Amino acid sequence: MQYDLLETYRALGELVEKFGLTRRHPALRQAAEVMLGSQAPDGDLRGIYGAQYSPNYTAGTLELLIKAGYAGDARVERSFAWLLEIRQQDGGWAVPLRTRGMNLQRLGGPTVRPDPSRPFSHLITGIVLRAFAAHPRGRRSSAARRAAGLLGGRLFEADVYPDRSDPEYWTAFSFPFWFTDLISALDSLSRVGWSADDGNVWRAMQWLASRQRPDGLFDLRMLRARDRHLPEWLALAICRVTQRFGLPLPA
Repeated sequence: MQYDLLETYRALGELVEKFGLTRRHPALRQAAEVMLGSQAPDGDLRGIYGAQYSPNYTAGTLELLIKAGYAGDARVERSFAWLLEIRQQDGGWAVPLRTRGMNLQRLGGPTVRPDPSRPFSHLITGIVLRAFAAHPRGRRSSAARRAAGLLGGRLFEADVYPDRSDPEYWTAFSFPFWFTDLISALDSLSRVGWSADDGNVWRAMQWLASRQRPDGLFDLRMLRARDRHLPEWLALAICRVTQRFGLPLPA
């Protein structure tokens, strides 16, 4: 595992999501070039999982780069083409090692291709959908709609793979988004034009509404909570979701 890439990815999220930096800023450009410099011949961004494919970190990076103004970059387009090529047959995504029954500690050795017949992981599909949802064309694609249907149908359920598989992880939150949780999933679904009338979406909105405090913030389980303003960031993310869905938080 290349921890320098992991920390650059973390810093990129802070610069884009909290400070609104774009490619016009030299610090953002430097971070972007470090991440894009890890692009493998296949098109993925490789290194955080060593020699292994990582559709989650590839897509998570793409999401941030697109928001920073890199949507038209040829390297970004290559990574999207790779994501489409590496999909499971059901239209979602999973960590290739997991589809082969392998442990994530096996990061060396030859790169393992996925078993496409295995089911999708909502943890990974939720992260990949964030990249498509951020892209002005990608969010309108059939691939995004198909993935949205898979993700929306899995809210509150256990994942089929062992990584963060317990349903409780749907209600453990971070910002910038890292894993797949209710807020990050709703954010993507709202960006691709998913209907607020969907039963699972409405249930998720009701769950969030039930945790809103009189001051407008939310009682939520927070991960990576080094930022004392994380409750405000999460509240802002929820407000953005409800605005895109065109409805208030359910009472």
